[in-house]
Amino acid sequence: MPDRTVWDPVEWSVATRCRRGEVMSGDLAVVNLLPEGALVAAIDGLGHGSEAAHSARVAGEVVRERPSRDLVLLAERCHSALRGTRGAAISLAFISPSESTMTWLGVGTVEGRVLSGDRSAMRPKGSLALGSGIPGHELPSVRTATLDVRPGDVLVLATDGIEAGFGDSLDISGTTQAITERILAAHRKPTDDALVVAIRYLGVRP
Repeated sequence: MPDRTVWDPVEWSVATRCRRGEVMSGDLAVVNLLPEGALVAAIDGLGHGSEAAHSARVAGEVVRERPSRDLVLLAERCHSALRGTRGAAISLAFISPSESTMTWLGVGTVEGRVLSGDRSAMRPKGSLALGSGIPGHELPSVRTATLDVRPGDVLVLATDGIEAGFGDSLDISGTTQAITERILAAHRKPTDDALVVAIRYLGVRP
């Protein structure tokens, strides 16, 4: 029998591919499960290759080691850590099971969609509004937005190596790994690093 003494509020998976001809990706996803909820980051280091990968790792380390559900503060921490690097586009989300909400923000070109677990829904519940700028170089005044979420809803974050129209007719059936692999297969741009992270909200402990 599976161990149900620990209940994660989300199921999640990541799919990623390097730019054609590269061996190292500048895209990175971090999912940090905290006592109060799930913190998610999708990071796209500027450019390609080892320097882009370094930028992504720097921001990812902030999310892992200095997490906060205050996403504006977390974006500022990433911005400070990224100074002296190429910089990175970053989208952040926090899912709160106790409040049944998801809060998110984005700076740069990492797209976000929230899809309803209700199969009859005809369009996304929400699309992430992206601020201009590059953390590490220029961080604009950023604001968060908050959505109500229900068990079965799926958050998808995708770097700009994925066509922006990926969420127009998105199939969220199956596992989150199946979702990310379908998006990558159908919408990947071979001229850029590509990453998709999908998070299905499972709700509070049953």
